[in-house]
Amino acid sequence: MEALVASAVGVLTAAGIFLILRRRTFPVILGLSLLTYAVNVFLFATGRLAVNAPAVLNKYEDVPYTDPLPQALVLTAIVISFGMTAVIVMIALGAYLSSKDDHIDMNAQDSVDGAGEDA
Repeated sequence: MEALVASAVGVLTAAGIFLILRRRTFPVILGLSLLTYAVNVFLFATGRLAVNAPAVLNKYEDVPYTDPLPQALVLTAIVISFGMTAVIVMIALGAYLSSKDDHIDMNAQDSVDGAGEDA
């Protein structure tokens, strides 16, 4: 079970970084979402992976339990990532509407001359 979760976190992280390094806006947003999913799965896994174990202690029985703190952290991270994704989508939409394109064209000459100034 742990190997499956660890490999899922690794694949989500690798795919997220790959998409963030693209030159278009939409893949960057998808990559950021995949990275937040990877962090959420990692946080959830820190509370011990136990099947059919309650998240609350029982003082009358000695049963295995899962830690409820990572579950609360994951819920908070989901809300924060949703808000962050909405803000990034609005910024990307504004940039697209102002320039009519979301592709980054950066030539070697542009990086030498400065921030895209025409000579």
